Amino acid sequence: MRPPGPITEEADFGEELTKEMDFLMTDTMPTASNSRVIPIVESEIENLLQKEWLLANRRGSYVSGTVLGCNTRRYHGLLIASLHPPVERFVTLSNLLETVTIGERKYELSNFEFSDRLHPQGYRYLKEFRRDSGVHFRYELDGLTVIKSIYLAYEQDLVAITYQFSGTVQELQFSLMPLVALRDFHGLQSSSTSLNMEVEHDMVTARVMDPHGPTVHLYCDKAKFERGADWWYAMHYRQETARGQHDYEDVWAPGHFRAALSAPATVTLCVQATTGLQRPGPLHEVRADEMASALQQRTEQICRQAQARDADHRALVKAADQFIVKRNISDTQESVSILAGFHWFADWGRDTFIGLPGLLLSTGREAEAREVLLTFAQALDQGMIPSRFDDYGGAPHYNAVDASLWFIHSAYQYLLATGDQATFREKLLPVLAEIVRHYQGGTRFHIHADDGLISAGDPQTQLTWMDARCNGISFTPRHGKPVEINALWINALHIMAETATEAQEREKFARMAGTAEQNFVRLFWNCQNNCLNDCILSDGTVDAAIRPNQIFAVSLPFSPLDEKYQLSVVRVVRDELLTPYGLRSLSPRDSRYRGHYIGDQFQRDSAYHQGTVWAFLIGPFIEAFLKVHRFSQQARSEAAEMIEPLLRHLNEDACLGSVSEIFDGDWPHRPNGCVAQAWSIAELLRAKLLIQS
Repeated sequence: MRPPGPITEEADFGEELTKEMDFLMTDTMPTASNSRVIPIVESEIENLLQKEWLLANRRGSYVSGTVLGCNTRRYHGLLIASLHPPVERFVTLSNLLETVTIGERKYELSNFEFSDRLHPQGYRYLKEFRRDSGVHFRYELDGLTVIKSIYLAYEQDLVAITYQFSGTVQELQFSLMPLVALRDFHGLQSSSTSLNMEVEHDMVTARVMDPHGPTVHLYCDKAKFERGADWWYAMHYRQETARGQHDYEDVWAPGHFRAALSAPATVTLCVQATTGLQRPGPLHEVRADEMASALQQRTEQICRQAQARDADHRALVKAADQFIVKRNISDTQESVSILAGFHWFADWGRDTFIGLPGLLLSTGREAEAREVLLTFAQALDQGMIPSRFDDYGGAPHYNAVDASLWFIHSAYQYLLATGDQATFREKLLPVLAEIVRHYQGGTRFHIHADDGLISAGDPQTQLTWMDARCNGISFTPRHGKPVEINALWINALHIMAETATEAQEREKFARMAGTAEQNFVRLFWNCQNNCLNDCILSDGTVDAAIRPNQIFAVSLPFSPLDEKYQLSVVRVVRDELLTPYGLRSLSPRDSRYRGHYIGDQFQRDSAYHQGTVWAFLIGPFIEAFLKVHRFSQQARSEAAEMIEPLLRHLNEDACLGSVSEIFDGDWPHRPNGCVAQAWSIAELLRAKLLIQS
């Protein structure tokens, strides 16, 4: 459809693109290698405490920390176990105090932070951090090299931590003190908690006095366990301080594992979490080398399946795998789901179906994509897909207007990728029809069709992805007709017009799509800005803020705009919102713009969608950019340069091997939010493949 009114023509769009790319290439840090090895330099300790790592498994369990081994978040730990996959996650083993004694000299390898200092200061001996199928720390002592490696089993809440000793030192003593938390990963432990311990044949079992809670089992080969239960008080987590959260925790030390060794030697600590009456496996039989080999083989398998072409492609495929989890539907049934992000998100409908094409369809995992679609389809209620499943196994939550529309988009992408007509027609198409029927006629939160477009919500609700609300204040009120919701609605109607089994139904949906397109153009096109309004509020007020939501009206398969006006939207979004790490959520020229995401919950929520950069938006922007330039070679080259900063971030910053949720709107675009976000990885991977395809 052609919007009414004039639009400014640019004489030389290529010249503008050249200027833009000059900005992108100078507005970033210098290019570095694709290496996963991080050298540890004592003068850079503050910077290194910002670099994190993550290992996750199919259960939604994970292991995470910093490259110094110092926990800086309540969510860090050496085994965060999922009691009801993929949710109900508990921090079991928080950290370890590791001590090597050579003669009369003691070397403490650990790093813990207290209010006024790091203690011990193991970073003085730490020379290198490396990440592959596990994570590895190399320490250099006088005449002795110690390599610590951590591996997380793919199907179990089981961690193997090995220490390899080599060098000229012959005799040494090695001590490991486990520091146990045993608490919900959103909480913090206190010394007032009652914990108990059992020791049998040097295997330590620690649990809280709750028979339904988690139990952690620890076994260390070549070592004897010595009791000595004690509390370590007031561990400080600096990232919680920065987020305005409670930032101190007490952890419990049940005793020490001690071993007398002759180098070369290898010591392995095995940690397993169980629930209820579950018994641990034979931890004395765990082989860390076999676990590492199995993990590496899995990496090779998923990279072959995805036909990964280069190192960045492999890194993205590996990162994508961390979000694919099983969901226990009942005691006897499980399916596949997608975690929205680490450390704190569970499986959210909106995030799942924005991410599914990149995480699963782009990586050759069509069978799992099918399971994810069916998992959420089973929870359809009043035409709504769950906005999220409950963190503690309760009923699903339904408070997102876009999750169901993204479900329709993902179902269609599944059909295009697989040609699986049977699943689509028998299992998915009835769900799609039910969604459209309820959205047309009305469902929760005043979601209904008005003038052929979707209207939803009221001043008290936040139903779109821009949903920050704190202390009763909605920072981005978008009740009424948001632009991306209606772009998704029109896209959904066209999908139904293409896929409905009856000719009469196809004609009906085509007519609905035509009406919706006409009203979309009439209401949303802004002649002054030469782009789309962000929202038509319930009272008819036009919110003309320049936000990234309009890009979906170009990037989705079925656009309500003709090519000339698609090009204009891309130009405006590029000029106002594009950064090296994604799109800003609001133009810096807007008086409400906030360039930094920082402070307590209220301060952060007030900036969350008022200028903060969202990495996942690079996907729809690259797709729209390539589309309006007909996937020309020049456009591909320019798009490849646009995603280069995010690829460097993937390898070098924040959570190594993943992409953060958000970045500051202002330079230097500091990463923030979740350190590993599913849709950030999904859309970067999809953008990379669009450029190369």
